[in-house]
Amino acid sequence: MSAKTTGQDRNEQLIRRLYALAEAASKDTSKFVSLFAEGGYFYDVAAGRKYYGKDIGQTVDVYAAAFPDMHRELDSFYFDDNVVVVELSLNGTHKGDLALPGGKIPPTGREVHAPCCDVFHIAGGKVTSFHCYVAVPILLDQLGVLMNLQAALVPA
Repeated sequence: MSAKTTGQDRNEQLIRRLYALAEAASKDTSKFVSLFAEGGYFYDVAAGRKYYGKDIGQTVDVYAAAFPDMHRELDSFYFDDNVVVVELSLNGTHKGDLALPGGKIPPTGREVHAPCCDVFHIAGGKVTSFHCYVAVPILLDQLGVLMNLQAALVPA
């Protein structure tokens, strides 16, 4: 394995900053959004939704509201030119409503440690795209609602 290039190191620092701004303890949604390029977007793959502009921060706010102690454990970084792939887990205690496209899941009080893989494209020191692949079945199972999701949802 070769050493990281200066560009890769710079990209890793950008992504680490982005994650830090999404942590419950240090959340700053407007700064999070400011790290995206003009026209950049966040793609919540599991929900099938892309967010642009200030809407990019919606998922940060949704997860922070549902999991006020949300922490992302960053396991591995992979680089290919201006592409950064991160293996991580989303960790927290479900103490608030979790808004989903089909409704919301009221607090269960359960801890989650959901695997996730994020793919970033970077240009000019800004994120041009962020594709988030959360292992939603594992997350829902950890919340205790996977086998009875319909009963757990409260209409939006």
